Amino acid sequence: MVVLFFGTPRFAVPTLQHLLGSSHTVAGVVTQPDRPRGRGQKVTFAPVKALAVEHQIPVFQPDRLKPPETAGTLRAWNADVGVVAAYGRIIPEHLLAIPRLGMINVHASLLPKYRGAAPVHRAVMNGDAETGVTIMRVVKELDAGAMIAKVTRPISPDDTSDVVEDALSELGAKLLLTVLDEMAAGSAREEPQDDSQATYAPRLTKEEGLIDWSESATTIHNRVRGLYPWPHAYTYLHGKRLILLRTQVVLAGREAPPYTPGTVVSVDTNAIRVATGQGEIALIELQPEGKRAMRVHDFVLGHQVAPGDALSQS
Repeated sequence: MVVLFFGTPRFAVPTLQHLLGSSHTVAGVVTQPDRPRGRGQKVTFAPVKALAVEHQIPVFQPDRLKPPETAGTLRAWNADVGVVAAYGRIIPEHLLAIPRLGMINVHASLLPKYRGAAPVHRAVMNGDAETGVTIMRVVKELDAGAMIAKVTRPISPDDTSDVVEDALSELGAKLLLTVLDEMAAGSAREEPQDDSQATYAPRLTKEEGLIDWSESATTIHNRVRGLYPWPHAYTYLHGKRLILLRTQVVLAGREAPPYTPGTVVSVDTNAIRVATGQGEIALIELQPEGKRAMRVHDFVLGHQVAPGDALSQS
């Protein structure tokens, strides 16, 4: 089939790669406009555009999707189906019917759970033991279309969001090809979502990273790994911002009297143990304000931290 592909970030790259290596034809790629990235704010191609350019696939980067010329460009590709993978914008309803078989989406959750922009991060932050990918039809309502196929993947207690997302991107890419083959053969089956079971995964904000030490060690650990590699969980030590990159629960489900939550319990070259509202957590990898990421061994050599010190919200 002739495919019109919508995608922008790294998550979408395996899907496009699998399409390019399949019997299907990618007529064109729609991706977001080039933007400044990184510390130097240099304008660079998003991962999907870079791959499309490498394979000499036509690329369309509209600032807005609603103007009439957008529809004209998409129609010119005569696509059988549109495939969406983390494009990053809601596609207007009048564009959805341009491909002969409509548009389908590679969504990184087990719908109807976690509709929205940050399904992987929210699943990890909530401590879910399982997630997956759903191939679903794109409709006007956000991630509410009929489901065509699903695949599951466990989340280990120490998985970070990037690890889970990378795994799901590969699983979703493979599942998509199966779905496209079924659609071409007319054998694909669609199952409506149960809207009463829907939950939502809104975009992440930097403010969500501020640690509340009165929460349990497990809750804090889940926040740290769910917000990695962006926007990061953080706290304050001696009035300076300290990003928490890697942690480990060392006492779960137990109170830690007589320590006030946020109190440093012990310090050695492997970990800084901190009391929480329930249990203790070990800080393994940190990033001090304005400095590089480092293991605790390097951090304690260059920073003042001792038992009894307090980690705080300011």
